[in-house]
Amino acid sequence: MARQRASDYEEKSQVILDTAAALIAANGYDRTSMASIAAACGVSKALLYHYYEDKDSILFDIIGRNLDHDLELMTGVDHQDLQPRARLRAMIGGLLEAFRYSSDQHQAQISNLQLLPRNYQDVLREKERQLAHIVARTISEACPNLKGSNFLMPVTMSLFTMLNWQYLWFREDGPITRAQYADFVTQLFLAGVDNFDPSAASIEPGIN
Repeated sequence: MARQRASDYEEKSQVILDTAAALIAANGYDRTSMASIAAACGVSKALLYHYYEDKDSILFDIIGRNLDHDLELMTGVDHQDLQPRARLRAMIGGLLEAFRYSSDQHQAQISNLQLLPRNYQDVLREKERQLAHIVARTISEACPNLKGSNFLMPVTMSLFTMLNWQYLWFREDGPITRAQYADFVTQLFLAGVDNFDPSAASIEPGIN
């Protein structure tokens, strides 16, 4: 008979993931061990292995759960009855607000996903693609000049770049709020795309 999980299994699993994400953000993935995670959680290594077989499986779950949350968030915004540009602002604001509570998890995704085994990466990359396609569809509706253009996904990923790395510099007690930064990103992004002509885009010789 298979061993039944304890009633608080998911709760304890989440504590492990949150603790591990904080350690990885502070010390780096390479310098975070199963022993250090167990110690920070106040449990034995044997108990930690009851929940996760190795460090890779912990990182996989940290990133996977974070992406699942972002997908659920973006899908919810996508289904709202909003004009495309208002919907894009809601998506940008929603992601930035989510980062407030998942900064460590987000940093783990950005900095360490590529360190995982290929089979783990494939699953997580597919979630990233799903997230990007939801946002890209809204961008194409908000910016008709990009519809059918090969630049739609590069432009979409450029927006994610503006959002993904905010954890390096944004401070909650800084001069602007997350909502103000969301307004700024939305305005800057739309102003740039509105003045972009995909048919006239070219790459200067010698520029990669």
